[in-house]
Amino acid sequence: MNGKLDGKIALVTGGSRGLGKWISYALAQAGAKVVVNYANQQSFADETVKWIASEGGEAIAMQADIRDEAKVIGLIQSIEEYYGGQVDILVNNATGPQPRYSIEESNWEIYLEQLDFHVKAPLYLTKAVLPGMKKKKQGRIINISSEVVQLAPPNFSNYVIGKTAMIGMTRSWANELGSNGITVNAVAPGFILVERHEGQDLEARIADYVKRVPLGHQGEPLDVGNAVAYLASEDAKFVTGQCLNVSGGVVFDV
Repeated sequence: MNGKLDGKIALVTGGSRGLGKWISYALAQAGAKVVVNYANQQSFADETVKWIASEGGEAIAMQADIRDEAKVIGLIQSIEEYYGGQVDILVNNATGPQPRYSIEESNWEIYLEQLDFHVKAPLYLTKAVLPGMKKKKQGRIINISSEVVQLAPPNFSNYVIGKTAMIGMTRSWANELGSNGITVNAVAPGFILVERHEGQDLEARIADYVKRVPLGHQGEPLDVGNAVAYLASEDAKFVTGQCLNVSGGVVFDV
């Protein structure tokens, strides 16, 4: 543990599995008290909390559907009551299914499913933590976007739109909140294997992807976690409104 986030309270939405699990771990390793948010599967959240504790970190699991504003408000209140302080670091990571549809197969409801996770939920969460951050004149908001914004794969416009909107919000919020000592940044991971990929035949896809990676290999989930931990730390106190690509160079700017 490096102690760079000692005393900080961090909330990671969708923090029990996938990239969220490793983001939670990295923040805890930096000394933060991490709230691992989950929607349905408490067992996964409990396993993540136990793992973090076994590695010397501190974490607690808290359930909330972050697409519901009332539940978001309740979540933030529960965190403040449990830790006796306000959230210092908010990581908007939670996502839902990522189905692929052609334009002909798409409809507005399919688009809204993505916007619920990538626009509505971050808005509710950010509004809920802002009073505490503004009071302290300090805070970190980190949105997890994706390289798909730049790559724009076909039959995936629903997901691309959601992740693109996150970057737009990041930049506007950074301009709005900078005077309050609050930084807002995004992280755009590349194609990194996590639990959602289990059971899929990905050999050809991985081989094709790695050909386009200047570093010559796929990234690991902790690469994303470490990027988030950096943006959450004082090392990044003069960094805001940025999108940090963690893709091995597949994309250079988003």
